[in-house]
Amino acid sequence: MNFSIPDDIRDAFNREFSGQNKSAVIARLMQQAIAEADQQRRRQAAFKQLTAARAERPALTDAMARAARESGRP
Repeated sequence: MNFSIPDDIRDAFNREFSGQNKSAVIARLMQQAIAEADQQRRRQAAFKQLTAARAERPALTDAMARAARESGRP
């Protein structure tokens, strides 16, 4: 895999990870990015599913909510 990065980022990376296996560091960072993208995709799917289910539920009026609150009081 070949890609270009700005010189300042490359230099900062080299300083930060000097003495380490840079290929291993990049592989770990790529794995983290893939996991974050997957998690974001799953969150979006869950949000979509929850909002779709919400539209199917009946609406609760103010009077219904008030009655439900008051019905459990002594």
